[in-house]
Amino acid sequence: MKITEALLAEHLVFHNMFDHVEAVAPKLKTLAEVKSLAALLETLLKAHSDTEDELFIGPLEHCFEQIGQRDAFLEEHQELDACLVRIRRVRQLKKARQLLVAAVAYSREHFDKEERIVFPLAERVLSHKTLTALGDTWAEQRTRSLP
Repeated sequence: MKITEALLAEHLVFHNMFDHVEAVAPKLKTLAEVKSLAALLETLLKAHSDTEDELFIGPLEHCFEQIGQRDAFLEEHQELDACLVRIRRVRQLKKARQLLVAAVAYSREHFDKEERIVFPLAERVLSHKTLTALGDTWAEQRTRSLP
């Protein structure tokens, strides 16, 4: 499997999770519920963005530099993490809900950018062999993280 296929498959799972978070966030009754859902999202997004940063962004760094986006993708990953971390410090339910829904919206925008720009760029620039080798590394990393 190519790395682009693996990451896109993860994106599809996240899109379903985002739908769920957007549907249930207004109905959550306690701050603990919001924080718990945010912590789950934070953990999963962090693993995904770390994988992208380690396996995917490096081989494409020269391309990002040429299109003026070299730091943008890494900064977006860091901003996503920071947005979810802010929820930990919030003490009002309404504000926590707002931050959670905002984090999901920001995540959707970032994923859209990757799906429209980064993945097609990788398919054009990297060889099938490289994409597959990166996909194999992705699969190995995911297997190692299983209990």
